[in-house]
Amino acid sequence: MISSSILPIVAVTALYLLHQDLWFWRTARPLVFGFLPVGLAWHAAYCVAVSLLMLWLTRVAWPAHLEAMDARGPAVHEATGTERK
Repeated sequence: MISSSILPIVAVTALYLLHQDLWFWRTARPLVFGFLPVGLAWHAAYCVAVSLLMLWLTRVAWPAHLEAMDARGPAVHEATGTERK
């Protein structure tokens, strides 16, 4: 089983490599749905995949300690000298 810290890195790397679509550079054929060039269809599907990956990453790899620090209130920010934005 892949550890939970490695899986997001593997997923991002895989989608990065899939973005380099060298196989659709030379031709617009075949047409997807009869009108959409295959390269454009690939990028549309890629955008959906990346959006789903980002949704998953915000649920799995979000830095919760930053949320907890911000939830403590303005007194902590005043005591530590940090700005609350």
